[in-house]
Amino acid sequence: MSNLSLMLLECCDMWQASLGFLSPVLTTDPRVCLICGDRATGLHYGIISCEGCKGFFKRSICNKRVYRCSRDKNCEMSRKQRNRCQYCRLLKCLQMGMNRKAIREDGMPGGRNKSIGPVQITDEEIERIMSGQEFKEEASLPEHTWSNNGDSSDHSSPSNGASEGNQPSPASTLSSNRSVEMNGGYTAALRDQYMNTPMNTPYQLLPHLFSYHAQSGLLAPQPRSLYPQSHPLVLQLVAAEDLAPLTTPMLIEDGYKVTQVELFALLCRLADELLFRQISWIKKLPFFCELSIEDYTCLLSSTWQELILLSCLTIYSAQIFGDLADVTAKYTPSEDEMQGFSENGMEVMERLIYLFRKFHQLKVSNEEYACMKAINFLNQDIRGLTNVSQLEQLNKRYWYVCQDYTEYKYPHQPKRFPEIMMCLPEIRFMAGKLVNVPLEQLPLLFKAVLHSCKSSLISYRTGSSPCLTSTGTSPGN
Repeated sequence: MSNLSLMLLECCDMWQASLGFLSPVLTTDPRVCLICGDRATGLHYGIISCEGCKGFFKRSICNKRVYRCSRDKNCEMSRKQRNRCQYCRLLKCLQMGMNRKAIREDGMPGGRNKSIGPVQITDEEIERIMSGQEFKEEASLPEHTWSNNGDSSDHSSPSNGASEGNQPSPASTLSSNRSVEMNGGYTAALRDQYMNTPMNTPYQLLPHLFSYHAQSGLLAPQPRSLYPQSHPLVLQLVAAEDLAPLTTPMLIEDGYKVTQVELFALLCRLADELLFRQISWIKKLPFFCELSIEDYTCLLSSTWQELILLSCLTIYSAQIFGDLADVTAKYTPSEDEMQGFSENGMEVMERLIYLFRKFHQLKVSNEEYACMKAINFLNQDIRGLTNVSQLEQLNKRYWYVCQDYTEYKYPHQPKRFPEIMMCLPEIRFMAGKLVNVPLEQLPLLFKAVLHSCKSSLISYRTGSSPCLTSTGTSPGN
C-alpha cells in the first residue's frame, strides 16, 4: 500500500473517531452482478445486478444519454473498470438483457412491472438505443450526450453531471449546439425540486437552466438575471473553501540540489496538507447535516485524489506551477530514473499538461471551482453509499446552480459551462491513473509536468508560441 493510501486511511480514521463513528462490517453475498461482477443486490430491470449498474442503466435510459467509446467498443467491465467507459457499460446492460421498459416513466424508485424479466433485443435495436435514434423520436426534451473521445458537439446532462461513479474516461466533452426551450411548467417543477426556488413570473421569460440559447448560432447571447436561489448557494460553497495559500514550505536556496527522496517527501507533505483541507471543507459544506458520516467517509475515500487534483489546477495553481515548479527544477533525475519511466507515466504526464492548459484557458473562477468540486464529490455511484437518492438530489441541485451562475456571469461564452463540466471526467480519469504510477517515478513525473506547464506559461505571456488549445480534444485520443 502506498504512503498516500496509508495517509488517507489514517486521516479517515481520525475523522471518524472525532465524530464517534465506527465503520459497519459489510456482510458477504455470493451473488454477483452480470454486468461488472460486483456484489449483486437483487433482480433489477430483469437481471441480477448491483446497485451501481442498476442506477447507471436507469439514469442512462431516463435521461436519454448517448455515450461514445474512445476505443474499440469492447472495454473491460469489472467493478474497478466499469466506469471508465459508459458506452460499453450501457452496451453490456442491453446485451445481458436489462429491460428498459421495466423502468418507471416517472423516474421514481421501483420497477414498472416486477414480473418483467430479461429481454433479448436485436443488434439493430441496440444500435438505435446506443446512437440515440430511439430517444429522438420521443418527447421534446433536450437530448443529453456524453462523449468519451473529446468530441465537442454533444449535449450536457444535468442528471449526474461529471459525477458518474469513478467516471471515466478520457476527456468527456459536453456542449450544446442547439437551442432547446423546455416547457415552463416542467422547468418550474424541476427547479422547485432541486433548488427550492419558486419560478416567479418575471423569470419565466428568461432562458431556462436547461436550454442553451447562446449556443444555437441563430440566437445572440442575451443578458439575463441570476435565479434568486443560485447566488446564496454559490456563496455558501465558496465560504466552505480554504482559499488561503498552502503553508507547506516550498522555497529552496539557490544552488541547492534536491534529491529524489527530498522531493518525494515534499510531495507527501503537500498531499497531507491538501487532504486535511478537504476534510475541513466537508465539515463546512452547507448540506453537511443532510448526509450520514458513513456516506461522507465513503465519498472522501473515493474522491480525495480528484479533489486534490482539481484544487491544484485552480485555487492553488499559482503555488503549484510556481513555487513547486521551482523546487522540481533543482532536482536532476538519474539515468536509471529516466530509463525506468513507464509508458503509463508518459500518458499521465501528457494528460496532466493538457488539463493544465485547459484550466489556464478557462480561468475558472472561485465560484465555478466550488460548484465543480461539489458536483464531483457528490458521486452517487460510489460503492457502499447508504443514501443514493439524496446524493442524486444534491448533485442535480449544484449542477443547475453552476449552469445558472456560469451562463449569467459569462453570457458571451455560451460553451463555457459544457467545457467546464467536461473537465471533471478527465480529472476523475487522471486521478485514477496517477495513483497507479510507481512511487519512485512521482518526482520525475512532477518535474516533467511542472517544467512543461511553466514553460508554456512563459511562452504564452511572451507570445512566442500558442500553448493553449481551443478544442476539447485531449492528447492520447
